[in-house]
Amino acid sequence: MLTVRSRRTALAVVAAAGLLGTVVVPTAAQAADAKRHKTVNLQLLAINDFHGNLEPPAGSSGTIKEIDPATGKEVATPAGGIEYLATELRKARIPADDSITVAAGDIIGASPLTSALFHDEPTIEAMDKLGLDVTSVGNHEFDEGAQELRRMQDGGCHPTDGCYEPGRTFKGANFNYLSANVTDEKTGKPLLAPYWVTKSQGVKVGFIGVTLEGTPNIVTAEGVKGLKFANEVTTINKYAAELKAKGVNSIVALIHEGGYPASSVYNYDCGAAGQGISGPIVDIAKKIDPAVGAIVTGHTHNAYACSIPDPNGVPRSVTSAASFGRLFTEIDMKLDKTTGEIVRPSVKAENHVVRRTVEKASDMTALVDHYSKLAAPIANRPVGYVASDINGRGSSDLEKPLGDVIADSQLAGLAPADKGGAQVAFMNPGGIRSDLVYKASGGEGDGVVTYGEAFTVQPFTNMMQVKTLTGAQLIQLLQQQVSGSNAAAPKVLQVSSNLHYTLDMRKTGADRVVVDSVRLNGAPVDPAATYRVAANEFLAGGGDGFPAFAAGTDKLVGASDLDVFVAYLSAHSTAASPLQAPARDRIKIIGPGSDID
Repeated sequence: MLTVRSRRTALAVVAAAGLLGTVVVPTAAQAADAKRHKTVNLQLLAINDFHGNLEPPAGSSGTIKEIDPATGKEVATPAGGIEYLATELRKARIPADDSITVAAGDIIGASPLTSALFHDEPTIEAMDKLGLDVTSVGNHEFDEGAQELRRMQDGGCHPTDGCYEPGRTFKGANFNYLSANVTDEKTGKPLLAPYWVTKSQGVKVGFIGVTLEGTPNIVTAEGVKGLKFANEVTTINKYAAELKAKGVNSIVALIHEGGYPASSVYNYDCGAAGQGISGPIVDIAKKIDPAVGAIVTGHTHNAYACSIPDPNGVPRSVTSAASFGRLFTEIDMKLDKTTGEIVRPSVKAENHVVRRTVEKASDMTALVDHYSKLAAPIANRPVGYVASDINGRGSSDLEKPLGDVIADSQLAGLAPADKGGAQVAFMNPGGIRSDLVYKASGGEGDGVVTYGEAFTVQPFTNMMQVKTLTGAQLIQLLQQQVSGSNAAAPKVLQVSSNLHYTLDMRKTGADRVVVDSVRLNGAPVDPAATYRVAANEFLAGGGDGFPAFAAGTDKLVGASDLDVFVAYLSAHSTAASPLQAPARDRIKIIGPGSDID
């Protein structure tokens, strides 16, 4: 595909060649058709799931998989960082009236300390400097609740922490947050605007923004209190009809829900009929009104530039730019000035790597430096030591080394009788946001874990809870990893070192858990006995499709997940005896996802 930049170069070459060769003159019929259907070019530049990663992400979270043209092998390329993203977007952007910068949610939330310490105000500032025009909300926009999300849009100092610098008030986002399918339970009105309309060279273009309908299942109850989340397709089709009634016929959907491509390389195109992608976005895309000319997605942190058939069977562009600012998607299209519609066959999409070999954007460097210095006294404090990388987010295994460490830290912190008397601990895999990396990220030295690095791994500050579950409920809990709402995409919990069992992925649903194999402290789990179980408040409330947790009794609230993690690192590692990566021998996995067939 010719990008906008390369297309302009190609046109210049053709024009120059025309001075030396024959000029091709269109026929009268072609000229009349072109006049009847005059088009204008529109470029969309899209990102998603930035999660406040102002500084280049560390470890596997800071690489993108691509094919080395010299060897044909898959390689991991360092990518991301707002200084580099800004440079790449500014290079890619065509004149302002031809280019719109969009996002598909989770711009903030689950952020590293440099942004999170200031309630993500630095990221909002960065997005304004970046030239972001519009974004859908994502589930993580609700991490601190609806009122805080409104503050992100409208501005004002934090209600508890106030303003961070004398004489400075947070102005809010210049870009538009859209929440078409999120409504107030009492009024029925959208929390924020459902859509945004602009003009490109005289043609109206509308953007509808939604988050996944299942947001309440993956956010703490407090974060979505008083809100309703409607179906994505029903909502988009409703507002597409409303936009068309207002004369807006070029429509783009920004959806914080995504898919799972068959390949992990960044520029995977999924095949002519979208056969190489699975997941929720496939069914959603197939049902969205054909009037929607392109779909920008997120949530799954995957990279793809696909075509998925609309309800009429016509291919339609569906894209995602991975996460953390490591990629951006360039979507080029033509708009028909007569009908006001997106010319669907003209839509071309391509992902681009945000390489760290380009020049940094100086204004972003100044912004990052400013907040990094403010955060430094807290962020740079050493809290532990590791002997090698301990991968969490970067591990493709169902049992992740860092997941084991976190579960162990939670059991250690909640096992004392006065802390809850926990006998076993569970950690949700989606809550592990990064890796513990051996190589120094700053001046702390190799192997040193700083508070800022620990925070990046556990940024939610969820309070720990201990509940009483029966043995039968404990077995149900394990089965819910691979059944119910988790049947299609299993969520395998990370477990403390005293729990062992077998997961047979050749089977289906709850049968994947080999019940007779479950051992706690070496003994079978007694269905009639009771056990004290530790988990963060999100899991303990039944989040991620685990209602067995919510059924627990005798709740005791402990310290935050971050506090117990930091305390464990400090107590179990020194410079002379750093923490080793666990052996990953707690869950025996048979079938897909293992070497056992």
